[in-house]
Amino acid sequence: MNKTKLAGILSLLFMSQASAITPFTVKDIRVEGIQRTEAGTVFSYLPIKVGDTMNDEQADAAIHALYGTGFFKDVRLEVEQGVLVVLVRERPSIASIVVNGVKDFPKDQLKDNMKYAGLAEARIFDKGALEKATQELKRQYVARGKYGVTITTKVTELARNRVSIVFDVVEGEVSKIKQINIIGNKAYPEADLLDLMKLSTPDWLSWISKNDQYSKQKLSADLESLRSFYMDNGYLEFNITSTQISISPDKKDIYITINETEGDKYKVSKVAVSGNTLIPTAEMDKLIQIKPNDTFSRKNLTETSKMVGERLAADGYAFANVNAVPDVDKEKHEVAFNFVVDPGQRVYIHRINITGNTKTRDEVIRREFRQVESSWFDVKKIKKSKQRTDRLNYFDEVNVETPAVQGAADQMDVNVAVKEKSTGSFTIGAGINSGEGLVFSGGISQANLFGSGNILSTQLNTSQINQNISVSYTNPYYTDEGVSRGFDIYKNSTNTTMIALSPYTSSTLGTGVRFGVPISEDQSISFGASVEQTNIGLTYLSPVSYVNYVNTFGSTNSTVLSTVGWGSDTRDSAIYTTEGMVQHAYTEVAMPVLDMRYYKLNYDNQWFYPVSSNWTLMTNAQVGIGGGYGGKDMPFFKNFYAGGVGSVRGYQINSLGPRDSTDLPVGGTRRVVASMELMTPMPGIKDKSVRLSAFLDSGAVYGPGFFAGTAGLRYSTGVAVTWISPMGPLKISLGKPLNSQPGDYLQAFQFTMGSMF
Repeated sequence: MNKTKLAGILSLLFMSQASAITPFTVKDIRVEGIQRTEAGTVFSYLPIKVGDTMNDEQADAAIHALYGTGFFKDVRLEVEQGVLVVLVRERPSIASIVVNGVKDFPKDQLKDNMKYAGLAEARIFDKGALEKATQELKRQYVARGKYGVTITTKVTELARNRVSIVFDVVEGEVSKIKQINIIGNKAYPEADLLDLMKLSTPDWLSWISKNDQYSKQKLSADLESLRSFYMDNGYLEFNITSTQISISPDKKDIYITINETEGDKYKVSKVAVSGNTLIPTAEMDKLIQIKPNDTFSRKNLTETSKMVGERLAADGYAFANVNAVPDVDKEKHEVAFNFVVDPGQRVYIHRINITGNTKTRDEVIRREFRQVESSWFDVKKIKKSKQRTDRLNYFDEVNVETPAVQGAADQMDVNVAVKEKSTGSFTIGAGINSGEGLVFSGGISQANLFGSGNILSTQLNTSQINQNISVSYTNPYYTDEGVSRGFDIYKNSTNTTMIALSPYTSSTLGTGVRFGVPISEDQSISFGASVEQTNIGLTYLSPVSYVNYVNTFGSTNSTVLSTVGWGSDTRDSAIYTTEGMVQHAYTEVAMPVLDMRYYKLNYDNQWFYPVSSNWTLMTNAQVGIGGGYGGKDMPFFKNFYAGGVGSVRGYQINSLGPRDSTDLPVGGTRRVVASMELMTPMPGIKDKSVRLSAFLDSGAVYGPGFFAGTAGLRYSTGVAVTWISPMGPLKISLGKPLNSQPGDYLQAFQFTMGSMF
């Protein structure tokens, strides 16, 4: 049998034939050596068909095509009496992948990552994919600061043309930043500059923040912080010339060197405005944040361009361009700026598109929008619309984009993308109180009932002494103008006979209706009416004051309550608030048509101020006063209380203020509570839903019947953690009273938690 070799493997790959062939007509094609690959697959890649004339050029193309599939590690072509014989040797398949020595990552996660590199069980083995997977694994360890990681691989051939792959990993220790040096600084001490950086040498918080672990991204952010600091303080020519990162031979210590040139400090010599500003001169002067003789500040320069652009955007000029053109005098160290304003074309809104709301109806989002279709673009209205949508608290994310409409230079769309979250909640709270024993509280609510935006909630608080049950329903848009209407049914019961301290029982059953009327974008007034009936029961051990009240006003009292309130909410977000204020002022009056005659006035205020990009200051104030009128006293079961989470932490719930003769808290007719809380995202945790805070609380309740030592303001301080978890809100506080008195009920650790559905 006469056979002719057409080409060798390597020679053909480099386009160099082992021997030339005489062209011939292919009568048939036969494939030999395949095990897993179908013959049809080989034929589909082979650029030669039966009947073609075979020559050197086609032989080269055939070899290259079959190698290019990645299925074969050896390919040869032979001819036998006009039959083209394709001889292949398949690459082995991967039988198993084993990873040893890994502790930082789940092994299943690593194998999933290897798939993206082309390395997985049952796939064709490729040395290039193995190298890629090894480098990717090493990169993940380096990203965690483990520069000393070593990874070795072993490939073992198995029967049936298979291989097993073993990764042996020695993770090593996390490399720490040993030293950070800044070279070239003259105006500011190195210590002050290092305080601007997040990267640092190890300290007592490093185990949480991980700031002692080098990261290229963190270093880039720190360099920008240094640059901003200098540029905001007049150093127009500041420059970071180089950075060097070195690591010790044992891979444990990292050294960072930053070389900078400060340049000279510049002042602003002149500020001018040119172009078609469309803004009155007096108003423009207020928008310009950088003035002659000021020290140059890049922050003020940028803020000016932003404010002028936003002012033009409020009139529909969405594509306004504001450029600050500098004129630098290096001899005098002065710089002049000319703000060139080009308002562009005025545009209006074509359509508002809403996506992501699989449950919430479109109308629930649209009714919060102040920017409407077919009106001029107004950036303030768009911001307000986003803020109001976010404050619904129905969504984890609210993103608003304003793309231009293709083919229309004067039109824009508003694209609103929301990410819905669970708006139903089941909340529970628990604590131990020496007066009430084990206290449980809970509630079920749905803040977006069937996607309509209506609210249905139930609340339950129960202990040895108190049981409170309520059901409420609210339609926030009872009218298209935003008037809300709600209904409430509630039952409150108190039974102190089981603990034999000031024993009495009371049961209040009530129902009511309420309305809310918006009077501006952020303010509303409310009013309502309800009917209550209260039954009081006494024992022979009940306090004299209780007996006197029942003898005077009876054991059954009916009341018609009238409520009037005012509220304001300017928060930027209902979930992760960083700035704004929430205020409520409301009064409750027992109308002189049935038995009771009393009033209660309340004012609550929460103020949020962004101290920095990561720190928020929150202040809280609560003031209340009440009393009777028409010759009647304020019912003792309507008293104010304070103490615990939400008022003065570190003291047991409702324990502050007047006591009866048995030293049991009975509340009072006046209450004042104030607190300050400094909040920041939890160090080392990227999720902004977790906040760490330090607080200072104060509060008191006043009224008749003080037991010795119970009067006066109480103070406490401590730390707290708030987590808006997938299971619901979790609040934990550790409080320490600052001026507790003998007999005060203390409770250092307090918490509430919930569950979402």
